[in-house]
Amino acid sequence: MSLRQRPENPDRIRELVREGYTRVAENSAPERAEQAAKASRKIGYGEEELAAVPEEANLGVGCGNPTAIDTLRPGEVVVDLGSGAGMDAFLAARAVGPNGRVIGIDMTDAMLEKARANAADNGYTNVEFRKGRIEQLPLEDNSVDAIISNCVINLSPEKDKVYAEAYRVLKPGGRIMVSDVVLEKELPEFIVQSIDAYIGCVGGASFRPVYLRTISEAGFSEVRIEKESSFGDAISLDDPQIREAMDKFGIDEAGVKDILATVTSLHIFARK
Repeated sequence: MSLRQRPENPDRIRELVREGYTRVAENSAPERAEQAAKASRKIGYGEEELAAVPEEANLGVGCGNPTAIDTLRPGEVVVDLGSGAGMDAFLAARAVGPNGRVIGIDMTDAMLEKARANAADNGYTNVEFRKGRIEQLPLEDNSVDAIISNCVINLSPEKDKVYAEAYRVLKPGGRIMVSDVVLEKELPEFIVQSIDAYIGCVGGASFRPVYLRTISEAGFSEVRIEKESSFGDAISLDDPQIREAMDKFGIDEAGVKDILATVTSLHIFARK
């Protein structure tokens, strides 16, 4: 039975994901910043946005730019699910201004430490980062205007709880702006079984109709796809992590492209 099919052990999956993202947070290789910037351009971040956030906040692990899905307004309260080193939270902070507030939620201590340091070092006074699971948000009911997330919800083994929590904490009329990945057909079993593939977004992805139905069943309306693209278009085969995976699984470039063709990156909007 695959990782994606084992909802009875969600805590074990979360622990493996936490371990994987701790390694990402602690990777300080000199070429990392250049690779992250290149990856971010491919998934929708502009030069102005990349220049506006601390270089250390961009880890290059997303699948889209959630802050581009809908306009964030001055004075709003925004929550970033799986905030990582803080890139999208800092972009949201620019949009909501000094009278607004951004709350990043992450379960990985190394990511929280990195994000808080980035905020302190760069003078972000309207951003805070809280430790928590996206399935159990440390937030009050009806307390936020918008929720953003970048290629994180697919990592949860309990996506229904994530969207139920998002619905709970949003104010009436509040909205979600999510970049995430979905499957168009079944992945090869050796990919599904790999925790590396899970951490890299692919292995934890749900089928498109299942994912979208989960959002609607949580109570959201106006569920729509604002933009979609092949996940493979955002992946560089020169990325050291991709080359390492190719070597591990014995896959050539054609095989990688075939696998990634089954995965689609979506920009999703929905309203409470």
